[in-house]
Amino acid sequence: RGRVRTAAGAMEAVELRVGFVGAGRMAGGLARGLLRAGKVPASSILASAPSDKNLDAWRESGCRTTHCNLEVLQESTLVFLATKPHVLPGVLQEIRPAVGPHHVIVSLVAGVTLQTLQRLLPAWTKVLRLMPNLPCVVQEGAMVFARGSGAGDEEAALLKSLLSSCGLCEEVPESYINIHTGLSGSGVAYVYLFAEALAEGAVKMGMPGGLASRIAAQTLLGAAKMILETGEHPAKLRGDVCTPGGTTIHALHQLEKGALRATVMNAVEAATKRACDMAED
Repeated sequence: RGRVRTAAGAMEAVELRVGFVGAGRMAGGLARGLLRAGKVPASSILASAPSDKNLDAWRESGCRTTHCNLEVLQESTLVFLATKPHVLPGVLQEIRPAVGPHHVIVSLVAGVTLQTLQRLLPAWTKVLRLMPNLPCVVQEGAMVFARGSGAGDEEAALLKSLLSSCGLCEEVPESYINIHTGLSGSGVAYVYLFAEALAEGAVKMGMPGGLASRIAAQTLLGAAKMILETGEHPAKLRGDVCTPGGTTIHALHQLEKGALRATVMNAVEAATKRACDMAED
């Protein structure tokens, strides 16, 4: 069983049983991250979904599955809500009677505020709102979470220690969650588009596609790691690559002519606004 120390550093080890209500791609990615990192054994994870469509993959990983959402509450202490937004109110109504003071409820559902979650669950529920992104599957996710009024330092520390195995995990004010969606949730797609374009440029110049894709991906990975590990501003690192009259500055001139920076900023803004609109629907 997964064992965690409480945030206060108490000596007693508690058994952590993790449940997922909803078993789609994001829930699966988070579970795989936890399993890969050895944070929680598969036998301590229980996932529910209405049909077997998504549950087969969970069973193959050794996780337990059910069609009954209430069973997840009965069997788990940490429960991730990972349903589609329009389904969530009905699910919360169904599970509400089973929610106890020992539960920590974490919502992954886009556009559903802490205020709404707290209204539809018992008032004292320890509820947090988490926004992950798809690279959690390979333990390189970027996640932010905000806590509801019932969740304290202990619950925040538990979530952070558990999810640090899936990538970067930061606690933020809830108002940042839609921005995170535009920056990181959707942002991985912008990066894939950029990676594809990089590789196609190399193919145009005569390099085979498979090799170009691998080198483009490693270039992105290495550049990102430099930002994280040096703590330098990206502009400083970019300047370090540019020698006077060299190849890089000629290339950057073309990117500036194409308004790359303004276009990417517009993309983050458009996705953030859409996340805000969806929250109001």
